[in-house]
Amino acid sequence: MATKDKTLKGRRLPEWLKMQRASGENYTRVKNLVESNHLHTICKSGNCPNIGECWNAGTATFMILGDICTRSCKFCNTLTGRPHPPDPDEAGKLAESVLTMGLKHCVITSVDRDDLPDSGASFWAEVIRTVKRVNPGTSIEALVPDFNGVEEDIQKVIDAGPDVISHNLETVERLTPHIRSAAQYRRSLDLISYIAGQAVRTKSGIMLGLGEKEPEVYRTIDDLLDAGCSVLTIGQYLQPSPDHMEVVEYVDPARFEQYRTTALANGFLFVESHPLVRSSYHAEKHV
Repeated sequence: MATKDKTLKGRRLPEWLKMQRASGENYTRVKNLVESNHLHTICKSGNCPNIGECWNAGTATFMILGDICTRSCKFCNTLTGRPHPPDPDEAGKLAESVLTMGLKHCVITSVDRDDLPDSGASFWAEVIRTVKRVNPGTSIEALVPDFNGVEEDIQKVIDAGPDVISHNLETVERLTPHIRSAAQYRRSLDLISYIAGQAVRTKSGIMLGLGEKEPEVYRTIDDLLDAGCSVLTIGQYLQPSPDHMEVVEYVDPARFEQYRTTALANGFLFVESHPLVRSSYHAEKHV
């Protein structure tokens, strides 16, 4: 069952897409900590539907290298434009915030920085090493951009020693040129394959509801497995603003469960598949 495009406009979200209100004592504590240290999170920049649940649980996905992206993907709510220079104090502030929050697992992501010589890879490596040094008992997931497919750059991140490296494929191959700015389906798969070849646990995520067909989703699952990916997240795309790609359908939870079951049967170690799942949802389980 799915709600098709022509019935979406002016309709309320399906019952299964109702989200927890972003409030509570822990939510306020995390919010104040992030703001006081001038940090960015994809939770806020990406309008994540799970921000209430995750921040109340004392977890957050930190976004480094600023909050302005050099790309303009049609699904993403992150600002696009000319980014500011990297903050030389960001690594230390992030590491101290992780310590203050007492995190056992930390997810770090970033905007695309095509303006930097190595797409920000050296900065990524510095942040990971600093967080590890200040928080030796904390595991780290690095949710990375594609670094324009340059293996030398992604190797800098690998050498910094994160426990999981994630790179989102986002959608099926046919829709990639219409939805992802500058990114390429096969280049992303090659990046994932390269990471997996370095004996690092590799993770990726896709969105549903953008117009993909069921056989294309299964083909994408197979492509990721063939690339060596072992952790998969599948969630419902939600339009962040009228300027972004419209939702073509709201996929019901039963279809998400069908994809989860198939992906696990085919060889994935972990699969999170539900309309409200996002790439860092329950990330601590994937280490």
